Amino acid sequence: MTPDRQLAALALVALAAAIVCAGLIVLLRPLLQRYALARPNARSSHKVPTPQGAGIAVIAATLLIGGAFAVLTDLRLPVMLLVAVPLIALVGLVDDIRPIPALPRLLLQAVAVGMVVFTAPDDLRIVPVLPLALERGLVLLAGLWFVNLVNFMDGLDLMTVAETVPVSATLVLVGLFGVLPLPVVLIAAALCGALLGFAPFNRPVAKVFLGDVGSLPIGLLLGWCLLHLAWQGNVVAALLLPLYYLVDSTWTLLRRMLRGEPFWAAHRSHFYQSATDNGFTVTRVVGEVFVLNLLLAALAVASIVLDAPAIDVLLLVAGLAAVAVVLRRFARPRISGRA
Repeated sequence: MTPDRQLAALALVALAAAIVCAGLIVLLRPLLQRYALARPNARSSHKVPTPQGAGIAVIAATLLIGGAFAVLTDLRLPVMLLVAVPLIALVGLVDDIRPIPALPRLLLQAVAVGMVVFTAPDDLRIVPVLPLALERGLVLLAGLWFVNLVNFMDGLDLMTVAETVPVSATLVLVGLFGVLPLPVVLIAAALCGALLGFAPFNRPVAKVFLGDVGSLPIGLLLGWCLLHLAWQGNVVAALLLPLYYLVDSTWTLLRRMLRGEPFWAAHRSHFYQSATDNGFTVTRVVGEVFVLNLLLAALAVASIVLDAPAIDVLLLVAGLAAVAVVLRRFARPRISGRA
C-alpha cells in the first residue's frame, strides 16, 4: 500500500472511531448519569455533578475500529494487548463505582501492563547490554507509572484530549514513513479518532468525563505505542512526545513525597490544577498544553529525522525548557488581562 493510500485508510479509521465513540457516548450518557455520577469535592476541578465513564466509548471505539481494520487488512494486533486493555479498563470501571484500595489496584494494573511487556518478542530492546529480564522489569515499572500518570493528569476538561491527540497524531505521521510497525500506527489512528469523538462532550464545561475506565487503558495504549517508538531506536522522541505529562506528574509526586504527604491519595497539587487556582481559565490551561504538545511533537519528529545523538540531547533540553516555561506560568498567579 502506497503512503497516500495508507494515509487515506488511517484517516478513515480515525473518522470511523470518532463517529462510533460519539454515538456510544450519546447512548451511554443516560446510564452514566444515573449510575456513575462524579460529585464535586475539595480536590475536584468541576463544580456540578457530572457523569463519568465515557472512557468506555473511547476504548470500545478504538478496539472495535482498530480490530476491524486489522482483520480486513490481515494485520495482526497482539492478543495480549487486546486482553490487557479491557482488563485494566475493568479495574478502572470498578474503581469509578466503588474505589479499590491502593495496593490491590496497583497489583491489578501491574498484571495488565506485564501482560503487554513480557509477551513482546525478545528482540525488541531499548538497552541491549542489560539482561532481558532486568530491562523488561524496568519497562514494567515505567509502564505502570505511565498508566497512572495519564490517570493523574485527567483532572481538567479536555486535558487528556490536548495531550493524547497531538501524541497519537504524531505517531501516525511518523508511522507513515515506516518508523513504526503498522499495527501500532493503526491503534494510534483509532485512539486519536476516538478522542476527537469524545472531545465535544468534554469541552468546558464538560458534559461527561472519561473516568478511570478511560484514562487507565488510554495510558496503556499510548504507552504501548511509545514503547514501540523506543524499541525502534527513537528513545528521545518517545520521551519528548509525553514530556509535559512526565514532568508535571513526576515533579508533583517527588514534591509530595518530600513533604511526607500520602502521595497515592487524590490531590490538587499538579501544575495544571495550580493554574486554575491561580486564575487561569480551563480553556487557557488546556490551550497552552495543546500548543506545548505541538512544539514537543515537532521536536520529536526532528529527533527521528536528524537521528544524531548530539542533536538529540539539544532537542531534549529544548523540550525540557519549553515545559519548564509552561509549568512556571502555571505555578504563578496570572497577570490580570493576560490570561
